[in-house]
Amino acid sequence: MACGAAREGKSDAAALELLPSAPRTMNENKPGGSQNLACVFCRKNDDCPIKYGEKKTNEKWDLTVHYYCLLMSSGIWQRGKEEEGVYGFLIEDIRKEVTRASKLKCSVCKKTGASIGCVAPRCKRSYHFPCGLQKECIFQFTGNFASFCWNHRPVQIITSNNYRDSLPCTICLEFIAPTPTYSVLRSPCCKNAWFHRDCLQVQAINAGVFFFRCTVCNNSDIFQKEMLRMGIHIPEKDASWELEENAYQDLLQHYEHCDVRRCRCKEGRDYNVPDSKWEIKRCQCCGSSGTHLACSSLQSWEQNWECLECRSILYNSGDFQKPKKHTLPNTNVGITDCLLEESSPKLPRQSPGAQRKDLLRQGSKFKRDISTLIIELGFQIKKKAKRLYINKANIWNSALDGFRNQNFNPSYSIEVVYVNENDHFGREHPGSKQEFLCLLMQQLENSPLFEGSLSKNLSLNSQALKENLYYEAGKMLAISLVHGGPSPGFFSKTLFNCLVYGPENTQPILDDVSDFDVAQIIIRINTATNVADLNSLVNECYNYLELIGCLRLITSISDKYMLAKDILVYHVIKRVQAPFESFKQGLKTLGVLEKIQTYPEAFFSIFCHKPENLSAKILSDLFTVRTLSDVQALGFWNSYLQAVEDGKSTVTMEDILIFATGCNSIPPAGFKPTPSIECLHMDFPVGNNCNNSLALPITSTYKEFQENMDFAIKNTLRLEKEENSHFIGH
Repeated sequence: MACGAAREGKSDAAALELLPSAPRTMNENKPGGSQNLACVFCRKNDDCPIKYGEKKTNEKWDLTVHYYCLLMSSGIWQRGKEEEGVYGFLIEDIRKEVTRASKLKCSVCKKTGASIGCVAPRCKRSYHFPCGLQKECIFQFTGNFASFCWNHRPVQIITSNNYRDSLPCTICLEFIAPTPTYSVLRSPCCKNAWFHRDCLQVQAINAGVFFFRCTVCNNSDIFQKEMLRMGIHIPEKDASWELEENAYQDLLQHYEHCDVRRCRCKEGRDYNVPDSKWEIKRCQCCGSSGTHLACSSLQSWEQNWECLECRSILYNSGDFQKPKKHTLPNTNVGITDCLLEESSPKLPRQSPGAQRKDLLRQGSKFKRDISTLIIELGFQIKKKAKRLYINKANIWNSALDGFRNQNFNPSYSIEVVYVNENDHFGREHPGSKQEFLCLLMQQLENSPLFEGSLSKNLSLNSQALKENLYYEAGKMLAISLVHGGPSPGFFSKTLFNCLVYGPENTQPILDDVSDFDVAQIIIRINTATNVADLNSLVNECYNYLELIGCLRLITSISDKYMLAKDILVYHVIKRVQAPFESFKQGLKTLGVLEKIQTYPEAFFSIFCHKPENLSAKILSDLFTVRTLSDVQALGFWNSYLQAVEDGKSTVTMEDILIFATGCNSIPPAGFKPTPSIECLHMDFPVGNNCNNSLALPITSTYKEFQENMDFAIKNTLRLEKEENSHFIGH
């Protein structure tokens, strides 16, 4: 790898002395324990996770590294799995990188081993990670993990600075000069929010990627992007305060209350409808006051608005001006920002394997990220409950009646009560909300509102359109997701892209066509080999092509591609334009569509793919032991799960989950309450869908345990299926 940094005449043999050529015993050359071993890159034995990252020792190779020293080294990337080598970096690659660094002199301490280089073109500076921190270099923990020396580091530039006095750091509240420097940063989304760099870094370590956000406006996307650019490390982990279940979750809720003197909303000051004049806008300065757009004559959400208290402060400070109609201010960047647009000559990582270095920060982010997004949507659910009376034999119509009730509010908690029309005593049974939502999504997937086998698109059903059922379907799906229901998993990629990017920016494919005759026409057009055959086919389908507006003059064989494309676009998109718009409006309920459009990569999998198959390990990890239980019964339980996975039982993994929770898959946001098991002295297992619990029988032999489990689960599910078998459709 080419490297323009200063070199020192140290031989490869001398460099290799830093790393052993063969494994040593665990205790060899480790006096005082691993905490006294020096990092092979920076040669410091400091153990300071906040400054240098976790210090880790590979005992087999007697090799010690600081996480950040390894991560930021310019000539190495992750080629192994997480459990291989050190953090997925192979031992042989680390040895090569130490050898390379041994020829480079640090521009700060003048010692060799400077493995990190500035990515600015023609800059020859190299340095150790601790030395870079000392000289206020910027290390970007994202993308290609670029580093910038003290002369080329990114800077924050503000167009004007009218602040006369110091302002408090919004984290520690100590006063600082409101001027961007290395140690003082400004929020990109709130013009009055300033921070110490050290305060931000500590907050990022504690909050993690899912909860690190602007302390004023709660923005995470714009804020995190800017902080990563300015060298703040945002670790891929849960927030420290989240170690306690549901701790402080109220702090994550947006302020939603209209505080203007005269609120015009008839629904009250807490009424908030996104993408309407009744959407609540928060004060851009303090974030703790709000207004409906209509109540303050705001034409769009993008307009800035300050509450009376903040406006008076700004006025007295000389910074007050009439609000202008423009987007939220973004941080302006200097000329050094262009360095981020191209790959540095010191980091020629063009192969797909090179990009895997970013996995160190991402980890299992996707699954956790979609879970977090849905949990955040769930924060808007109020404690006030709305009871839904559901007939299991007619889930669709029961849900439709409940959701259309004028007293129903999608932001209220849902309580499910099962009723039976044939029960003359009018008895009611408490039901599981997640079971109800699971059954409802199954009804929706198999409804005539969608067409296709596995990957479905919207159909054209005039009666459903007349009854506004497409809107209701979108609303049901949104409510299900926010209230902890299952992932849809049946959308085609085309339908999902239409929702995210718009129909005009989406190109359907042949698999989207469920009508056999139309598909045959498109296939025949695509396989035509000459103009005569193509014209003959056009004449044969003349009436159909004229009806759908796709009739065109054929002058060359290449015209067949545009003709086939026109038919595809009409049949899959234009034909269902009215159902699509109605469905889209329903999906806006509780801000779900906006969230999907903001994070399409996260939502794509749960909308277009079924959940992963259940395994013995997944179910074993899912259920927690609620009380001190019989050890033998728990052993039988684990053996039973393995037997089911191996196909040695007529019961399936999905059957077990349905028996205990009423759901055939794990919802993206998980179960509430958490599924649990206990062992009781009884003959057969008992599942309780309302609290997701499973009582296991205590038996003397495993054979008896398996037979009783199989019998109870199969017969319970069979009886429930027979009870609902008379439901024909809707």
